Amino acid sequence: MTLTSPQPEGKPVSQSPRPPEHSFWKGMQERTPLGWLQLKKNKGRLLVAVAGIGFADLLMFAQLGIQAALFDSNTLLNRGVDADIVIRSAQYRDLNLANTFPRRRLYQIRDLPGVQSAEALYVAKVVWKNPQTRLKTQLTLVGQNPQQSPLTFDEVNRNLDKLKQPDTFLFDRLTRGNYADIVAEAEKGETVKTEIDRRTIQVAGLFSLGASFATDGTLITSQENFLRFFPQQGAGQVTLGLVKVQTGTDPNQVLEQIKAILPADATASTKQDFVAFEQAYWEKNTPIGIVFTFGTVMAFVVGTVIVFQILSSDVNEHMGEYATFKAMGYRDRYLLLIVFEEAMILAILGFIPGLGLALGQYALIRNAAALPISMTTARLAFVFFLTLLMCAASGMIATRKLQSADPADIF
Repeated sequence: MTLTSPQPEGKPVSQSPRPPEHSFWKGMQERTPLGWLQLKKNKGRLLVAVAGIGFADLLMFAQLGIQAALFDSNTLLNRGVDADIVIRSAQYRDLNLANTFPRRRLYQIRDLPGVQSAEALYVAKVVWKNPQTRLKTQLTLVGQNPQQSPLTFDEVNRNLDKLKQPDTFLFDRLTRGNYADIVAEAEKGETVKTEIDRRTIQVAGLFSLGASFATDGTLITSQENFLRFFPQQGAGQVTLGLVKVQTGTDPNQVLEQIKAILPADATASTKQDFVAFEQAYWEKNTPIGIVFTFGTVMAFVVGTVIVFQILSSDVNEHMGEYATFKAMGYRDRYLLLIVFEEAMILAILGFIPGLGLALGQYALIRNAAALPISMTTARLAFVFFLTLLMCAASGMIATRKLQSADPADIF
């Protein structure tokens, strides 16, 4: 018979201490930051990991930023039209390869109820000679009504009288290239002469728009001056029809009326849909948009591999310590949390230099390529999310060996 000593009355029977997981979340708040301590123990590995994640973030920022600049730059003029509804050819693909449609369609639209105006806009690409360097480059040429501008640019509207003169143009001061002297002379009120297709023209004013991936800048002139360079087109074939509705009129109702009378050679949409159509073309129908999307995916994969290698090496190096924890009664979730802690710390430490380098990169691209590239809150949050996801995925892969580890095998 086995005898047991009596327990004092009113006191519970003593039990073996339970592992700390019964107060898991409270313990997390009071626990030693093992993940951080393990990371900073090997400072060389930590620096390599931070550099790798920062590089991956820099690549993602670059791909997403340049892609956004592509969309923004190629829709600058689209967003600058002063219209509620835009008419375009049924064969229209993008503004730089736009087919024309008969101008008489606009005369039909002007008679519809609720329509205030329907103006024609002519758009084409021309090769002009830089008067400063004498080098040729490609610009977008816009022909508009000099009586009432269908564009929203204040500088253009203030210089409409100048456009009534023969061979007189307004020049985009944000054109890509060396135009400092031209801009300085034009700002002083001086006239700058140059050539387009061997025809002498004069720049009598400036406005601000910006370069795109398709052309280096923009010139604006009157419809009459435009047609002098494209006599085969004729005034009866226009690139865009810009329709404004009367105050208090629903543009969608007018749009339905326009669609009902337009033949198959033209189509109509709201200004917002017109801009979205242009952006979708560059995003889905050109290799440029696809390449930048693929580049972002590859940067994410590269970052994931780098973080996995770092975390996997760390797990292997401390496998004995992890086995000791398991032998003491700690469950896998506690050990996995240590690895995830390392992953999240690496994500934050790597994101900071990646963001700083990206801001500098954006400034260089903006100055060198004259593209509208800048950091947005949405892009910053998206890349940070991808960084967290990248490190979390790497942590999950790196802990597979840890979950299958048996203390008996290690000891």
